[in-house]
Amino acid sequence: MRHHHKNTVLAAAALAALSLGLTACGGSDTGAKDAGSASSAPQASAGTGDGATSAGSGQDSTGGSATTTGGSTTGGSTTGGATAGGSTGGGQGTNASTASTGSATGGKTAAKAPACAYGDVKVTVEKADEVPTEHVVLTATNVSGRSCTLLKHPLLAFGPIQTAKDVPAVEKSRSTVPVVIGNGDSAYANVRISRGGVHEENKVVKEFTVNLFAPDGPAEGSVAVKAPAGGLAVNEAVAKTGYWTYELRNGADEF
Repeated sequence: MRHHHKNTVLAAAALAALSLGLTACGGSDTGAKDAGSASSAPQASAGTGDGATSAGSGQDSTGGSATTTGGSTTGGSTTGGATAGGSTGGGQGTNASTASTGSATGGKTAAKAPACAYGDVKVTVEKADEVPTEHVVLTATNVSGRSCTLLKHPLLAFGPIQTAKDVPAVEKSRSTVPVVIGNGDSAYANVRISRGGVHEENKVVKEFTVNLFAPDGPAEGSVAVKAPAGGLAVNEAVAKTGYWTYELRNGADEF
């Protein structure tokens, strides 16, 4: 009877030990699973964070964000591409805006510069570098203290204004831009005075007059210009004048 009781106690102890072992194993497995869940959770959060950051960077147009978040190839390419496109577009917009502003400003400046009056300019004449002399160059220098616009071409009179023959202008020499001269600056006009050589219709001119244009026609007043030493041999029948220009041009001012 005592022997049977001993065996029963041993069996009960073994059963209890087995139960404890199973409980321990189950707890360890659950812990492992929990650890695994805990370990994978930050990864999921990190992935979510990266996605949010990428999305935020896509919305944020700053180049710094685009560069920082361009960790992944896809994110970097997408963000970088958008940023580059934005920068390029912005640059073109700025240039176009600047060009428009510059053009508009230049137009306003030209429009605000009044027409030069006879008292605004000093006109001098110089023979062209040729023999015999067929051309002279007029130089109009602004002495008004402000900018002004030389309109069209000089109105020349090689003799008394009342009786002198009008000197026609050569259309091909017309300037394509307004000739606005600042104080102290100059503009020029090429003038044919003869065909060269001795001609019975040539006359020696020691002084002549230059008139300017106003917006509505010839301006009032005129400038008296002294000819170079010895005077100019002028044939009014062939005389022609070019338009005012910033500099004499090949072709346009050859006539």
